[in-house]
Amino acid sequence: MARGVAVLVLTLLSVLKAFGQAQIGPSEQAALQAGARTFVNYCMGCHSLQYQRYERVAKDLGIPEDLLKGRLILAGEVGDAMRAAMDPRDAKRWFGVVPPDLTLVARVRGEQWLHDYLQGFYEDPSRPWGVDNIMFPGVAMPNVLAPLQGRQVLICSERKEGAGKELKSQSCNQLKHLPATGSLSEQQFGETVDNLVSFLAYSANPNKYQARQIGVYVLLYLSVLFVLVYLLKREYWKNV
Repeated sequence: MARGVAVLVLTLLSVLKAFGQAQIGPSEQAALQAGARTFVNYCMGCHSLQYQRYERVAKDLGIPEDLLKGRLILAGEVGDAMRAAMDPRDAKRWFGVVPPDLTLVARVRGEQWLHDYLQGFYEDPSRPWGVDNIMFPGVAMPNVLAPLQGRQVLICSERKEGAGKELKSQSCNQLKHLPATGSLSEQQFGETVDNLVSFLAYSANPNKYQARQIGVYVLLYLSVLFVLVYLLKREYWKNV
C-alpha cells in the first residue's frame, strides 16, 4: 500500500513539474520575439497578420508595452490588428498581385515549406525583381531578406545518356551561396529564418501553448482521480 501511494505521489509531482513548464520557456520566448522583430522589419511592409493583434503578441511573448510601441508598432495602436502599411491597390500595381495575408500561412503551407521557401531565393536577371525561388518558380516577391542572407545562384548539372552522347536533359535544383555577400553568416541566417518561421507558426495557432496547459490540467485531474479510485478499490476489497 505504502509503495503504491509513493508511486502515485511521484506521479503527481511529475505532473506538477510539467505544469510549471507549460508556459513559453525563456529561450523559446526569445526566439519568438526575434521572429516577430524580423517579420515587422522585413515582411510587414507588404504582408499583414490581419487575425493577429499587437496586444496579444505582446502578452503572449512577454514584450513590454514601451518596447512594443518603440520597436514593433510602426503605425497604429496597441489594440490594432497587424496590418501592412502598403495600400492593396499599390501592391497590385507594383507586384501584379496583392501580397497574401500570412496569419495562417504556417498551417496552409507547413513550417518546413516556409523554411525552404525563405532560403530558396536565387539570382535570375530574367525576372522582374532579379530573383526567382526554387520552391515557388515565377515568384512575384522580391527577396527582402537578401541583405541578411547575401547572394545565391542556381547550379545546373548536365545529365547524359552515356559518354559522348547528345545531352539528354539538364537538372537545375541546387543553390550555391556566395560567401561574404550578406550581413549574416549562413548559420546566423538559418537561425533568423527559424525564428521567423516559429513566429509565423505561433501566429497561425496562438492557442497551442494554452492547449498544452489544458493538457497538463487533464493529466493532473486523471492522476488525482486514479488515486481516489485506487483507494476506493482498496476499501471495497479489504474484507474479501
